[in-house]
Amino acid sequence: MNWDWAYTLEILPQMAEASLVTLQATVMGFALAAVLGLLWAIISLLEIPVLSFVVRLWVEFIRTTPVLIQLFAMYYFLPLAGVILPAMVCGVLTLGMHYSAYCAEVYRSGFAQVDRGQWEAAKAINLSTARTLRRVILPQAIPPIILPLGNYLVTMFKETPVLLAITVIELVATARIIGNDTFRYTEPITLAGVFFLILSLAAAKLTRVVNRKFALPGLQEF
Repeated sequence: MNWDWAYTLEILPQMAEASLVTLQATVMGFALAAVLGLLWAIISLLEIPVLSFVVRLWVEFIRTTPVLIQLFAMYYFLPLAGVILPAMVCGVLTLGMHYSAYCAEVYRSGFAQVDRGQWEAAKAINLSTARTLRRVILPQAIPPIILPLGNYLVTMFKETPVLLAITVIELVATARIIGNDTFRYTEPITLAGVFFLILSLAAAKLTRVVNRKFALPGLQEF
């Protein structure tokens, strides 16, 4: 089938609109993953009896089960318990929960790079645990892990097509719908790939910019 530029320009606005849905799911999902991942990492770091063990078990469970299974569980099982959520909300919650487990490991590696003496020094001057984390540990732990976190942002973006399994009309779902309606798949699928490429490169570039801006002295990316 020959490439039709007129048809491509005709469907371009619809594909661009769908890309915003994909971008929205990615941004909200990653924001949730970053916050939850930090929470899981801190709880594990503080060695809170029982709670730290439960969190580690939860993180391992999330990491070792497919995101598609988690998505189905969120969308189809919650209504059985009387909890009915829109498909987009289920998708964002699932992506955020799934990638929070990976972000937790990234945060843990950042905490491991901070000398244990920092904790002891903070304790010696009577800083609370919360202030120690906020003022001493996090400012040193976060900058070195910006790039790994950014990698998961890009990975999550490329995994958003799983949301079409629960009827979220994102970029790939839109390409399929257009193809089914017109029996021309080459142009919409190619456009979807181009949008993913452009947005992935933009996210990677943004990550590098943020990394350079917040890098600790001696750790700037060259």
